[in-house]
Amino acid sequence: MTDAPPPPLRLAPGETRSAAVVRVLGAQIVSGQLPPGRKLDEAQIGAHFGLSRTPVREALRELAATGLVEVRPHRGAFVAEVSTDKMLEKFEFMAELEGLCAGYAARRMQGTARDQLSEIHEAGMMLVERRDRAGYRDHNIRLHEAIYTGAGNDSLREATQSVRRSVAAFRAAQFDLKERISNSQVEHGLIVTAILQGDAPEATRLMRRHILTVMDAAEAYLREKRVIPI
Repeated sequence: MTDAPPPPLRLAPGETRSAAVVRVLGAQIVSGQLPPGRKLDEAQIGAHFGLSRTPVREALRELAATGLVEVRPHRGAFVAEVSTDKMLEKFEFMAELEGLCAGYAARRMQGTARDQLSEIHEAGMMLVERRDRAGYRDHNIRLHEAIYTGAGNDSLREATQSVRRSVAAFRAAQFDLKERISNSQVEHGLIVTAILQGDAPEATRLMRRHILTVMDAAEAYLREKRVIPI
């Protein structure tokens, strides 16, 4: 960790301490702030964030599951090399899963759920106008979660959430690119309109295209940060 005083570990609504550590360390790894090969010491990280070892240990396990951290027997946890191919594979899979969610949501969302989806989407415009990237990251999660739930298929929702966790750091990072949050808001608007109109094929197509656009933005972010070769 750095010698600068650590920022407070702020929890998003409903976020656990270990999830917050995953989010913060994941962002530092993806940005290159924590370079490949850096040892991640549980005690040092815990002291940095004012936490016990338990949530830190849980966070490192989660990061290892996403491929951002490598756990070496008897040596501890280390920052892994970012695998561009693996990241792209996961995003391609994510595009199919989220496309299914959007298509099912177009067929199945009703009443209050439809109203809530529209309200969530509209709330994003204020964040875009304020250029609130951190707020928009949280908003983006809420909107996609509403669509997963609206699909009305718990197995699909759980599978989609699992893959999403594996690329969460990359999805969050891409919002640091210029104009990305405003472009994302436009893409969301098209998807939400298709869902509310009950147009399942169009909702599926637009969501797939959206996630592949996110994939391209995430890759561009990594190249900009020199995490992967130009």
